[in-house]
Amino acid sequence: MFWIALLWTGVVLFLCLVQSDKIPAVNIENLDKVVHAFFHFVFTSLWILFFKTQIKDPDSYKPYIISFLFSVLFGVTIEILQGQYTTTRKEDALDVLANMVGASLAVFSVILYFKNRRLSKI
Repeated sequence: MFWIALLWTGVVLFLCLVQSDKIPAVNIENLDKVVHAFFHFVFTSLWILFFKTQIKDPDSYKPYIISFLFSVLFGVTIEILQGQYTTTRKEDALDVLANMVGASLAVFSVILYFKNRRLSKI
């Protein structure tokens, strides 16, 4: 799971820092916010699954907290890098908010998945 999470992290990093003039333009309002939320939903989900293998306590919320904070920090870092090191992108606080929405949805979705899975075994 580590390598899948790391690969997705690299994909997100690349897609968020590549010059935007190299990405095909799609004129759907706020599509970029949906993409940011999706990126961080998958990012956070994969890191939760990885950290759950490292933290053996099935009732621990540490994997969720660590993954959420990692996602937020990663997203903020990308926004800063976009503002500092790219010429076709800019920092956007709404992108950070979209990242947090995606990360939050991931945390709640994975929690629900494991709770339902545990209940179905009873």
